[in-house]
Amino acid sequence: MTSEVNVPGAAPAMPLLRRWEAASIGTVWRRPGDWFTPAAEALAEALEARLDTAPAAYRLGEARALVGVGITEAIDDMAVLFRAAGYESAPIRSIRALCEGWTAGDAATRVEPAMNDPESGLGSNDYLVARLGELYGAAERDGTPVSEAHALVLVDVAAADTDPWQRMARNAAIGQSLRDAYGKGRPMARLADGLYAVLVDRGPDMGRGVAELRDHISRRAVQMRVGNLMRQPPRVWIESLPDLHEYAVELVESLHR
Repeated sequence: MTSEVNVPGAAPAMPLLRRWEAASIGTVWRRPGDWFTPAAEALAEALEARLDTAPAAYRLGEARALVGVGITEAIDDMAVLFRAAGYESAPIRSIRALCEGWTAGDAATRVEPAMNDPESGLGSNDYLVARLGELYGAAERDGTPVSEAHALVLVDVAAADTDPWQRMARNAAIGQSLRDAYGKGRPMARLADGLYAVLVDRGPDMGRGVAELRDHISRRAVQMRVGNLMRQPPRVWIESLPDLHEYAVELVESLHR
């Protein structure tokens, strides 16, 4: 049985657990010092023993949420385990259990700031409105119309008849896709179910970038096995921003609804 206590100096964990930890920290995990949890050991044990991994995956999802790990990072981390064990990907049943456990843990203690969307790892609707306020304030001081220098790139992948775990898996995939495409520091938000926005600078390559983003999202969806949970191909377009901040807020609110 797996102990709930991580005893310093205890015997090393099984080889699969160690391979999983090393691969995850080397690729998808953000903070190496907080990777280990007894729930991870339990999942690795279940997989090595060829047992049903869903119960342990649920427990891992709950543990990750309780310490503030986002759903995207949790799903990516579990995918590393199954690849380390020689599988092409994690089974849907275990992904679903992980998402359900994460939801339970997140409900038990809300560790994410109100301006963040924990499912996608992006900002919330309020976050985007706040960033737009900063942008319009700077534009007013500089005398540069926002509409000439900036725009929103909108991504719509909404599909009918998705249950909560499917929605979370899809949000995680799209959130990761947008972070991969735009990098850190770019204002991005999930506005509604299946609808995401990125605040971008206008430029001659903006149209080509939208086409590349559409292809990138499709590839990431296939990698995370959520291609069947979203609109194909994703709808990606450029939304012009008005020159007045209050109209920009109205635009974001209309998209949110």
